[in-house]
Amino acid sequence: MASFNKVILMGNLTRDPELRYTPKGTAIAKIGLAVNRVWTNEAGEKKEEVTFVDVDVFGRTAENVGQYMRKGRPIMVEGRLKLDQWDDKATGAKRSKLGVVAETVQFLGSAPGAGEGAAPAAARPARPAAAPSAPAAEPVEGDGPPESDDVPF
Repeated sequence: MASFNKVILMGNLTRDPELRYTPKGTAIAKIGLAVNRVWTNEAGEKKEEVTFVDVDVFGRTAENVGQYMRKGRPIMVEGRLKLDQWDDKATGAKRSKLGVVAETVQFLGSAPGAGEGAAPAAARPARPAAAPSAPAAEPVEGDGPPESDDVPF
């Protein structure tokens, strides 16, 4: 049976990116995305619906997101849906969460204060190449997620 898993989202960051590194040096940026939908109902009232989505970005793209993006900035993400499942340690109940693994990211708009003759925004300090922790598996293809759940978050 054929299957297809692709999502394209455009919205604003709900928080500053959280950039971490696996023990092998793979960058992982966790971002929150708010996607708005505005419509008019039958009574002529304007309605708005906001969907919040957690997105994981890997590799060099994650480093760029961590360096250049901040809360409130517009961004477009193309990627795939991923379902995480686990047992709640406190209650023992099964838990799950649907998120997005980014394959491409496009920064939208311009940097605050940017314009003709404006100096580029200051970059964040350099990140360590690897954080000391348990070893994690290398990504299978390009900038994809590690095979193991040993992500240091």
